[in-house]
Amino acid sequence: MSDRTMTAADQLAGAPAKGTPHVDAGDAGYRKDLKSRHINMIAIGGAIGTGLFLGAGGRLHDAGPSLFIAYAVCGVFAFFVVRALGELVLYRPSSGAFVSYAREFMGEKGAYTAGWLYFLNWSTTTVADITAAATYAHFWSMFTDVPQWVLALVALAVVLTANLISVKYFGEMEFWFSLVKVAALVAFMLVGIYLIVTQHEVGGTTPGLANISEHGGVFPSGVMPMLLLVQGVVFAYASVELCGVAAGETENPHKVLPRAINSIMWRVGVFYVGSVVLLALILPYTSYSAGQSPFVTVFDKLGIPGAAGIMNLVVLTAALSSLNSGLYSTGRILRSMSMSGSAPKFTGVMNKGGVPYGGVLFTAAFGILGVGLNYLMPKDAFELVINFASVGILGTWAMIMIVSLLFWRSARRGEVERPGYHLPWAPYTQIVTLCFLATVVVLMWLDGGIGRTTVACLPLIAAALVGGWFLVRRRVRATARAAGQE
Repeated sequence: MSDRTMTAADQLAGAPAKGTPHVDAGDAGYRKDLKSRHINMIAIGGAIGTGLFLGAGGRLHDAGPSLFIAYAVCGVFAFFVVRALGELVLYRPSSGAFVSYAREFMGEKGAYTAGWLYFLNWSTTTVADITAAATYAHFWSMFTDVPQWVLALVALAVVLTANLISVKYFGEMEFWFSLVKVAALVAFMLVGIYLIVTQHEVGGTTPGLANISEHGGVFPSGVMPMLLLVQGVVFAYASVELCGVAAGETENPHKVLPRAINSIMWRVGVFYVGSVVLLALILPYTSYSAGQSPFVTVFDKLGIPGAAGIMNLVVLTAALSSLNSGLYSTGRILRSMSMSGSAPKFTGVMNKGGVPYGGVLFTAAFGILGVGLNYLMPKDAFELVINFASVGILGTWAMIMIVSLLFWRSARRGEVERPGYHLPWAPYTQIVTLCFLATVVVLMWLDGGIGRTTVACLPLIAAALVGGWFLVRRRVRATARAAGQE
């Protein structure tokens, strides 16, 4: 055990355990080109997306001001997930992230399940993102006559090209995408605070607490509408785990990652909860709708020229940022799986720039299918895929917490050493989070409609995973034997 013992200085620095036996073959070949500013903005970008910029309008209309409670609760659990992943990353940085850790603590079946659930999430989200980007582009008259499938293909081509060149290009693109989103939210919040303080009328309405108290209070339609919206709010936090994947390609993750992860909590509080509270104070909840960004609604009622176009650009940026993140992360996850035999061999191939282009192209291929979906059914493409993405998100988060729980148990047995930066209140945090995720599935069923259909498809997804395992298990075992011989 002496070779595993950490010094006090190591613990304070958050260094990984000494003598860690597990080595992931999928980590070889990457370049450490992501800087501190990239990781910090990737963490922000993962926590801010179209779920806030676009989705908050319809949710406000359905649940009223109580939406801020849903964002706050889901934000806490999102933080627990990324904090658990952060602990694992500091124990052993890996571009395979939770797939690599699942392999160490659950075996190849666990890694296989975690990886393909994550791929389900991002392959379907890729379709949703290019569909959203094409839809937003139609806002401007110059693109009105361009077919939606053409715009979707252009969006995919641009982001794919940047991902294939090098991780540095990905990092720069995500940095600027995130900067645009943050700047837009900060500008709105400053304007919102000014409107409330000065009591400046917005569309004939005076901002203030009266817009809540005189319109049914915090729960105008009861508690149930807010609970049923939790499933959509969880999707709004999808990709918070991205900074854990990106840590494998940064020079000093033990210093950079804790700061980035810790900042997620206050960013959620300020940007999500703060924005929703301001929106509820500025206008009655009935003023918002699912068909328009709530921020555009406010600026429209203020009569600010060009505000709708600017906000549409921000929402477009959020969709492209999500697409950028999905291609990046699945490329790394698929490479880790490929090196163990549980994903196609070509997904593990890297180019001279240190990019696992096989995995990136494999994910992009599903985007091409999405282009075809946009051609065949442009009005229904988004809703058709977004619910399956939510299954992948819930599955991925659940796998992260299960692996974190197993890691904690191994640490209790003295088999591994927990880093100084760790998930607080373990193992209760993991158990409560898993119960929360199970509750979200129940809420999806209770919501009826597409949500219930998605839950009904869970046995089919499970059957596909089991069938896929029987197809790859011989190659996985052969790969493991070859690695042992080497």
